Amino acid sequence: MNETATFGGGCFWCLDAAFRQLRGVSQSVSGYAGGKRPNPTYEQVCSGVTGHAEVLQITFDPTIISYRDLLGAFFTIHDPTTKDRQGGDIGSQYRSVVFHHSPEQLAVVKDVIAELDREQVWPDPVVTDVVPYTVFYPAEGYHQDYFSKNPNQPYCQAVVAPKVSKMRKAYFDRLASA
Repeated sequence: MNETATFGGGCFWCLDAAFRQLRGVSQSVSGYAGGKRPNPTYEQVCSGVTGHAEVLQITFDPTIISYRDLLGAFFTIHDPTTKDRQGGDIGSQYRSVVFHHSPEQLAVVKDVIAELDREQVWPDPVVTDVVPYTVFYPAEGYHQDYFSKNPNQPYCQAVVAPKVSKMRKAYFDRLASA
């Protein structure tokens, strides 16, 4: 039985490109969550007025990859210690956020964040928002699988590719192509 995970950690192109690498992830959809406006457009989300974050909704097989492992990957490829930004992407739409789909997911994410802070993985504490999942709006079609369709685009080369590389190194034993 597949499960769903929904994460926001900066630009959804980065998350999508990285999570597509993992064995057990059967679907990866870029979209928007956490705001008030129904069916927002990319332009509306980028304006910061909708309250939505750019997110990735992942369908995964927990018998192949656990939710804890997905969280490990999530916290590997973005900086969860910066409020409302990832690198040059600034605004609440780029916030670090986990939308939990069940009490079990909530318990795991709280445990993982506590572990990261206890081990002082970063010099600053994790500021990732942890909120209940409510609704997800898929992004426009041109955002889906953006990196593989636009690998030579400058943002993809400068920002997305290094995150994909980091994921591949950290999770080599869990890669779909390994």
